[in-house]
Amino acid sequence: MAESMRDLGEADLQKRLADARQELFTLRLQRTSGKLLNPAKIVEMRRTVARVLTELRARDLIEAAAPVEARPRGGRR
Repeated sequence: MAESMRDLGEADLQKRLADARQELFTLRLQRTSGKLLNPAKIVEMRRTVARVLTELRARDLIEAAAPVEARPRGGRR
């Protein structure tokens, strides 16, 4: 799964993050209402969110460490 995240684009990772957070919210509601059948799903979703956030952060760090010539132009100067 980690390998497949490295292959995804920025937009796909953002979508996966939003979907995982929504699923986590739904699972928490189910737990509160007593309808959650598999409590381990909450842990699994929390880890999925963490994996996606880790990949996004790693990309930010790689971009920040890139030489000035390799960085995309634009933004603040």
